[in-house]
Amino acid sequence: MMSRTVYVNGEYLPEEDAKISVFDRGFLFADAVYEVASILGGKLIDNKAHLIRLQRSLDELEMPAPCTLEEIEAIQLEMVSLNNIEEGLLYLQVTRGAADRDFAYPKNPVPSLVMFTQEKKIAQSAAADNGISVITQPDLRWDRRDIKTTQLLYPSMAKHEAKKQGADDAWLVEDDFITEGTSNNAYIVTQDGTIVTRQLSTEILHGITRKAVLNLCAERQIKIEERKFTVEEVKNAKEAFFTSASAFVMPVVSIDGATIGDGKPGELTKRLRELYLEEAVK
Repeated sequence: MMSRTVYVNGEYLPEEDAKISVFDRGFLFADAVYEVASILGGKLIDNKAHLIRLQRSLDELEMPAPCTLEEIEAIQLEMVSLNNIEEGLLYLQVTRGAADRDFAYPKNPVPSLVMFTQEKKIAQSAAADNGISVITQPDLRWDRRDIKTTQLLYPSMAKHEAKKQGADDAWLVEDDFITEGTSNNAYIVTQDGTIVTRQLSTEILHGITRKAVLNLCAERQIKIEERKFTVEEVKNAKEAFFTSASAFVMPVVSIDGATIGDGKPGELTKRLRELYLEEAVK
């Protein structure tokens, strides 16, 4: 198997030669933010919006950018080209850089920037064809979920618990309401065809695919309600789905063992996935 080319602080390297300092604050404190963009037909999907969100995450943490967004995008495009990726994912991470271990932010930090690609079939998906199952787990994450940081241990624990229980993923619950999935935004479709998803706040990630899908709905006059919804509402919904950069629009057909709708991907969910993919590759 040929080695991938990765990017580390100004260098394009074979992945086995890539190194980062053991004092990097991303490693020591998860003092880092990240973005993942899908690649279809060799094209980065919704990338401008991902870079805008990256800048917002940096600003919220008072973390300097390693370079301009234009320079980051140029590196991304070079990474896609060097790895000859037609379909898959591009991951980028910015950390506050290396400094002797101290909880306080270092003065004049030199941020680190790393990137890598993953070749993966994402447009055609057995999970999208059949739908996925989720369980509920308490949402025990910190309160700034709108910042896309690398502190992902609790979502990993929740997803691991889902796998142990024979499910595909977990939807997180706070005060009896769904917040979001382990790495995605959550939705239901009510019996009258209204799409319901939680409103933006510090309690959820401001999903890029979420924004694109809601724009598609608005253009087609599909009714949307941005509000909290309960687990019971999910069980009584006509359809349910989630959105993410790597899964696009993914149908959810059961929650905590209870069947949603007829237990198959809903017609509206399937149509939204088709519309999103059609727009993405234009």
